[in-house]
Amino acid sequence: MDGTYDAIVVGGGHNGLTAAAYLARVGLRVLVLERGEHLGGATRSERVFAGVDAHVSRYSYLVSLLPRRVLVELGLPIRLRRRRYASYTPVPHDPTRGLLVDTGDDAATATSFASVGAAGDVDAWRGFGARTAALAARLFPTMTEPLLSSAAARALLGDADWRDLVENPIGDVVAATFRDDLVRGVVLTDALIGTFASTRDRGRANRCFLYHVIGGGTGDWDVPVGGMGAVERALEDAGRAWRADLRTRATVTTVDPGGRHRPAEVTWSDDDGVSHCAGAQFVLAACAPAVLERLLGDEPSEPAPEGSQLKVNMVLSRLPRLRSGIDPAIAFAGTFHVNETATQLESAHADAAAGRIPALPPVETYCHSLTDHSILGPELRATGAHTLTAFGLHMPARLFVDDPDGARATALAATIASVNSVLAEPIEDCLLPDADGAPCLEVRSPVDLEADVALPGGHIFHRDLSWPWAEDEDDVGRWGVETAHPRVLLAGAGARRGGGVSAIPGRAAAMVVVSRT
Repeated sequence: MDGTYDAIVVGGGHNGLTAAAYLARVGLRVLVLERGEHLGGATRSERVFAGVDAHVSRYSYLVSLLPRRVLVELGLPIRLRRRRYASYTPVPHDPTRGLLVDTGDDAATATSFASVGAAGDVDAWRGFGARTAALAARLFPTMTEPLLSSAAARALLGDADWRDLVENPIGDVVAATFRDDLVRGVVLTDALIGTFASTRDRGRANRCFLYHVIGGGTGDWDVPVGGMGAVERALEDAGRAWRADLRTRATVTTVDPGGRHRPAEVTWSDDDGVSHCAGAQFVLAACAPAVLERLLGDEPSEPAPEGSQLKVNMVLSRLPRLRSGIDPAIAFAGTFHVNETATQLESAHADAAAGRIPALPPVETYCHSLTDHSILGPELRATGAHTLTAFGLHMPARLFVDDPDGARATALAATIASVNSVLAEPIEDCLLPDADGAPCLEVRSPVDLEADVALPGGHIFHRDLSWPWAEDEDDVGRWGVETAHPRVLLAGAGARRGGGVSAIPGRAAAMVVVSRT
């Protein structure tokens, strides 16, 4: 036995580090076990390309759900920066025109709506935005408190928001609110990030939409200064400062949940294959629920998770020109929507559901370095280079399982063709060569994400998102992290109110431990 701890945290991603920091700061003895070479999990920045001084947020990329309360309570020096423009969306059948949503100029946004033939949706856009912002202000503060009952959540949302965002399919609500197919698509993408679903089916898409519009109490998606690595480093530094024991290259093999009068035990192996075992009053599983069940030796309690995205990381020598003539530094400063009308989103879903990689995938791109150039080295920055992330929707894991390499290549080609369809020049012409002369382009499918960072099925939320309140009356007042084993708690994205870079599950699990210690 390698000792006894107050808590052992399985998984050193941002939620595991959050839990460790909260527990260590109150004097508890905490051990974190991370199987990878580095802490941070999917919340990391890396120099992905040989000889290129760009620290790319390799897996995750923006922050919305991380509560300011966590930053204050842990004293984290994390800076978040607001993007100047919300989004730009070229008209797919006529990319000489595009819809620019300017968060700093409402009149300019209205003019842009008119330029794409959507003037009739301006008032609806303003009203819907005000509605979701008011919802965010009401609901987001509850994310760091014990779970509300469904009845209390309904009272908080109000009957209209409950009907439209919980009971009715989000696709139907958006169709009834907006006339223009392009505008509808811009709204609906928030319901599909990392989620394989039709927006006309109530459930997964609605929950995904809700999480995407309530972040920070405003719904704004902010840029972490220094990249995602800055988030990981701040949490790691906090844990070490309070003397948490943070270990890497430690592969957990079993979890014994213990009993009423018997502590839990965790067994792991190190790089040399040596097996270790330690006891703990609590085990905090900052891994996916499916992984925890395997470690406990339990049978799966639900269908296997399935992620649904293609992540493409690039470094460009310069931003590409657009057919509309808009300044690329404006177009790429927010979310750049490609082939994401409501009709195209449903068509791509139908293709994928039929087992086909969408011929013209919906794609969102984002340029971190336009808002925060600190992720580029000074010399690279001076050349006008930029990072670019492309996020392909409706790319479920099922499409990649049988032929991972071939399907990845096909999906990448389709994604690049989709992006190029709205540009004035091929994106390939703008890719920076690395030190070996290869283009700075990396692509990761759901199958790759499972191999890289232990996301079952490549699901970026560990499993389908749940409503951020108690759906069972027995769970009212709990934290959404409890399991059937009193000494074992979920502390990762698969907990209720998990998903995204939020630290909410890690904090919630720590709150349970502190209350029972």
